[in-house]
Amino acid sequence: MTHRKHVLFVCASNQWRSPTAEALYRDHPQLDVRSAGIRPHARRRIGVGDIKWSDVIFVMERQHKKWIQDHFRDEELPPIEILDIPDDFGFRNSELQMLLRLAIDPELEVLLSSGPKTE
Repeated sequence: MTHRKHVLFVCASNQWRSPTAEALYRDHPQLDVRSAGIRPHARRRIGVGDIKWSDVIFVMERQHKKWIQDHFRDEELPPIEILDIPDDFGFRNSELQMLLRLAIDPELEVLLSSGPKTE
């Protein structure tokens, strides 16, 4: 049985960017995806369980990576990739979807060609 890669998408409030990324990749046969935000008012806030679950975390901005590293410094963090996606678009906006695919697809090719996560 092939291990499905666990991919977490993170933005600030978990309203537009990370949920759009989650929706784009939800039906990918080799992925399990989630989204979360870093702010206290986020629709779904990132937690330790998300960190432990993830094979990779895609953050929309550099500051999101720094926040995760600062707040989860006692955890073994998976790779965290910065997508540089600005907070300029609404949920499932077509330009946002295009930017996400351009940033994420090449990263997923590398991720999916690597072996399974060791526990």
